[in-house]
Amino acid sequence: MKNKINYLAILTFYIIAIVLRYLTNKTALLNSLPDNFLKVILKGIGPAAGALIVFTVFKIKPVLSLKGNYKTLLAPFLLYWAVPILLISAVAWFINGSIPVIAVSAVLVYGLLEEIGWRGFLQQELKSLPGFLNILIVAILWFIWHLNVDLTGTNLLFFGILLLGSWGIGKVADSTNSLLAVSAFHSLNNFFPAINNRNLTIIIILLSFWIIALIIRKKQQTKARIHTRQ
Repeated sequence: MKNKINYLAILTFYIIAIVLRYLTNKTALLNSLPDNFLKVILKGIGPAAGALIVFTVFKIKPVLSLKGNYKTLLAPFLLYWAVPILLISAVAWFINGSIPVIAVSAVLVYGLLEEIGWRGFLQQELKSLPGFLNILIVAILWFIWHLNVDLTGTNLLFFGILLLGSWGIGKVADSTNSLLAVSAFHSLNNFFPAINNRNLTIIIILLSFWIIALIIRKKQQTKARIHTRQ
């Protein structure tokens, strides 16, 4: 367990994340870019850039990776990225006659860039804190990073979602160590700009599929540990 928190690394990470968030979301910096896919990605690049810089400058070894504790990279990719891309694209094709592979992929990449920072760095750097305090700090910093901190009912609800997300995605991070997994759970809130019965059904299907996969994996890991001890 990590004992010492590098507060300077956290401050450096957060300043970079906030500055890039402001530049990419509150200024005209990206207006000249013709590629909407690239625009979406760059709007979430702050946490990833901040984390990668502090990993390098402060010589912090990342705990999470794309593969995580799966045997191959293909396993988490198929489970957490291929499934939502195929499901959402199939539903869109059936309803609208379109296949939004690029749009869904952009959401997943955006979520990945955020998660490199929030779970990949910040949650791990605060591991020595009590669990709820870790979750609360991550949620507060994550909320402020969105640069929309007016205390309206909508924003308070949004903070509650981030608090719940920090707990749930944190559990996924601890279980899989996979950035692909945590970015997929993160993206559940971003796949659809509006919630209706169809979109909610897709979210429930994806969430149920992933939770069942995690439960089965945990049971397999437990059996493997028991077998190893014997």
